[in-house]
Amino acid sequence: MKLYDELVARGLLAQLTDEKEIAEMINAGKATFYIGFDPTADSLHVGHFMALLLMKRLQAAGNKPIALVGGGTAMIGDPSGRSDMRSMMTVERIDHNVECFKKQMSRFIDFGEGKAQIVNNGDWLRDLNFLDFMRDIGSSFNVNEMLRARCYQNRMQDGLSFLEFSYMLMQSYDFYRLYQDYGCQMQFGGDDQWSNMLGGINLIRKKLQKDAYAMTISLLLKSDGTKMGKTAGGAVWLDPDKYKPYDFYQYWRNVDDSDVLKFLRMMTFLPLEQIDEMDKWEGAQLNTAKSILAYELTSLVHGDDEAKKAEAGAKAIFMGAGSLDTVPSVELTAEDFNENEAIEIMDLLVKTEQCKSRSEARRAIDKDHSISVGDDKIDDIKYEVKKADIPEEGLLIKKGKKNIKKVIVK
Repeated sequence: MKLYDELVARGLLAQLTDEKEIAEMINAGKATFYIGFDPTADSLHVGHFMALLLMKRLQAAGNKPIALVGGGTAMIGDPSGRSDMRSMMTVERIDHNVECFKKQMSRFIDFGEGKAQIVNNGDWLRDLNFLDFMRDIGSSFNVNEMLRARCYQNRMQDGLSFLEFSYMLMQSYDFYRLYQDYGCQMQFGGDDQWSNMLGGINLIRKKLQKDAYAMTISLLLKSDGTKMGKTAGGAVWLDPDKYKPYDFYQYWRNVDDSDVLKFLRMMTFLPLEQIDEMDKWEGAQLNTAKSILAYELTSLVHGDDEAKKAEAGAKAIFMGAGSLDTVPSVELTAEDFNENEAIEIMDLLVKTEQCKSRSEARRAIDKDHSISVGDDKIDDIKYEVKKADIPEEGLLIKKGKKNIKKVIVK
C-alpha cells in the first residue's frame, strides 16, 4: 500500500486542496511540508503527539518535515476552537517553552543534516513593521471572507479582539515565508485550521504567481483530539515529569471501546492487516486491544523500558500478577503524619494528587464513593490512614478504577 492510501485507510485525512498532486508528491518522498506548534506550555501534549506521528510516517517515506514552533504566533494566541482569549505570555516564557518543544520533538523526528528542520516563526514575526506588514500582506485579505472563517466562530458572540483576528494573517504569512525561504510546498494541520491554511495558499498565489505550487491537507487531529488528551487533572502531557509514564499507559488502557481500533489505526505503526483482524474481537478481547494500544503509544513516547514497567504495574493491580514496584508511588515523611501517627484521608488524596483540594476529596468520598484504601471502601471523610498500617511495600490508594497510587513511608 502506498503512503497516501495508508493515510486514508488510517482515517487521518479530512480534506485537502490538490489530492492528485499531494498523493504523487508524498508517495515519491518529494514533499517538504510543515506543521505548526504554538508553545503555550513547557511540554507537548497528546494533540501534538498525533501531528508528530504523522511527521514520522512522512519522513520515513523520504519526505522532509519542518516543525514550525510559534515563537511569534504564541504572542497572539490562536482563537480556533476557543470560547475565551488566551492568557498573554512573556517572551521569556515563550522562548523557554520553545526549547522544551525542541528537545521533545527529537524523540520522534530525525533532525540530522539534510533531514527535518525546526524553524521558529518568531525569527520573522517579532521584528515586523506594522505599517509595512499591513500594506504588503493585509491588503491581500478580505475581511468579509475572514469573518466567515470557522476558526473565529466561537469567539464572535463573546467578542473577538483585533489581536486574535490578526492570527490568520500571521499563520498565512508563515506559509508564505516557508514557501519562499525553505521550499516548503505543503502544510498539514487540524481540521479547525482549515481557514488559516487556505489563507496561506491564497497569499502565496496572490503575492507570487497565480499557479504557485502550494497545497494543504487538513487532518482529523482536532475533531478526534478534543475528546482525548484531557483528564479531570488536566492535559495528557508527553513530559514524564508532568504526566508519569504509568499514567500515560493507563490513559490509553482506559479509552472507550468504540475508540480503541480508531486510535490503533491513527496513532500506532502496527500493520493495518493486524488491526483489521482486531475488528472481530469482542468482550475481553477488547481489553487486550487496549493493552496493545497503551503499550505501543507508551513505548513511542517513553521507550520500551517504561512501557514494560507500566504494563507490569497494571497487571499487578488489576490481575494480581507481578510486583507493585512499578505502580506510581508517593513517599510520606514524618511531617505528613499528625500527633496520632496518622494522616487524614482527604489530606492523603491531595498528597497523592488524586484530588486537587480537600473539597474535591470530600466530594470523592462523601458523594461519589469512589475512594478505596487497600481493599476497603472509604465513606467517612474523617477516616485516617495510620502509619503503622502502611506495609513496607506500600499501600494502594484508589480513586475509581483508573486513578491508583501507592503510598510508602520514607
